[in-house]
Amino acid sequence: MLERNCSVGKGRRSGADLNEFASVVDERVERNGGKEPFLIGVAGGTASGKTTVCDLIMHNLQEKRVVLIAQDSFYRGLTQEEHDNVSSYNFDHPDAIDVAALVETLKNLALRNKVEVPIYDFVTHSRKEDESVTVEPADVIIVEGILVLAMQEVRELCHMKIFVDTDDDLRLARRLKRDTVDRGRSVDGVITQYTTFVKPMFDTFVSPSKRHADVIIPWAQGENNVAIDLIVQHIRTKLGQNDLRRIYPNLIVLPPNFQIRGMHTIIRSASCNRSDFVFYSDRLIRLVVEHALGHLPFRNEIVTTPNGDRYNGVTFSKKICGVALIRSGEAMENALRACCKGIKIGKILVARRDNDGLPSALSGHRLSSAVVYEKLPADISDRYVLLLDPILATGVSSMAAIDRLIKAGVRQDRIMFVTIIAASQGIHSLCMRYPQMKIITSEVDAGLNDQNRVVPGVGEFGDRYFGTEDMKAYYDGDIDEELHFE
Repeated sequence: MLERNCSVGKGRRSGADLNEFASVVDERVERNGGKEPFLIGVAGGTASGKTTVCDLIMHNLQEKRVVLIAQDSFYRGLTQEEHDNVSSYNFDHPDAIDVAALVETLKNLALRNKVEVPIYDFVTHSRKEDESVTVEPADVIIVEGILVLAMQEVRELCHMKIFVDTDDDLRLARRLKRDTVDRGRSVDGVITQYTTFVKPMFDTFVSPSKRHADVIIPWAQGENNVAIDLIVQHIRTKLGQNDLRRIYPNLIVLPPNFQIRGMHTIIRSASCNRSDFVFYSDRLIRLVVEHALGHLPFRNEIVTTPNGDRYNGVTFSKKICGVALIRSGEAMENALRACCKGIKIGKILVARRDNDGLPSALSGHRLSSAVVYEKLPADISDRYVLLLDPILATGVSSMAAIDRLIKAGVRQDRIMFVTIIAASQGIHSLCMRYPQMKIITSEVDAGLNDQNRVVPGVGEFGDRYFGTEDMKAYYDGDIDEELHFE
């Protein structure tokens, strides 16, 4: 269940200092294309499930860069007197937190600046002088801690304030288990600390801060998936996530998860060797191909199982084929063959040229394209076609291939363009020109650089996959006369 706290005031930011900071953020946001980082404050009693909630939010926002800032990193160093009497020191009071340092860190992240987060040593009760954690700018910033909503300076920076609400007895049981099993403390010591400091401070500061929350999540045994889904959807909406998918309903992006993000991290690295590049590219290709096949039309079919029982299932269209754009697209053929036994696969070679008829590598002029070779199934006009190309950049070559398929009699709504990385410019070009054709990809990249390379991209996919030299070396020599330009 997700509880909305409707008593919260409208003014998220107030005060002269905050207004000045807001104007700086607005100026920086304007320079960054209107994308202000989304700051979330997550509070709740000790052992209430705050960390689990943060982990689930981060897991569901994998297509965005998310960083977590812990309130506990900003405990202030103890004075000598406090250190000598540490057993009676109250770590659950707001005065134990270096609020100014925490606020400064959050403000810098909101300005998309890199920050250094201190490391607090709970043994010496001080910050490690020569150590810190570097945190890069992010789309989403989560600050977590029992007192996050009790500190006005912190909560006024937050776009969303969440309170994780858990029964007191359950929280005590969790803390007992955590501190005795994981931290080696005695049961008597945990109970003494809880009754002396934790519970009184919860009643004085933490519980009253609930009234500042935008969202209160009841958290008991298990996960509140409905609450997490609603929170994540709200964040995505505020960030403008899925803009392209809202504009173009024919754009399909695989649901993000850490497996997909991890494989992209590997193949995008300049230090990735060819063996790993091929292995993880093949895995990504298999995922997008299988996802594309799921969008084929189907009809209901009832079969009898070996037990003699009936199973109400579906059967997909068998009139399909693949068409690979030579040469990078040929890297996707094996995945399609593995998914569809005996499938026919055609080929299209598109040569790019500038307005003077020269190969694109020899000129910086505007590019066009021409199909110089094709080998298609004779009955392709009757089939659903998966057009295979691992990288969608400008879309120039892709449009030439699609136009050739349409000329061969393939209906636009029966073409699926399958790729693993798509630049926003290429998506715009294809979706606007072919509104009935589906585009299936695993990730959307920011755009193109001055050389029309996808950013951040993966480099020259075909050269990395097949282990060939950079194509520039080819154009520095003699051009193959067979690939002439009419």
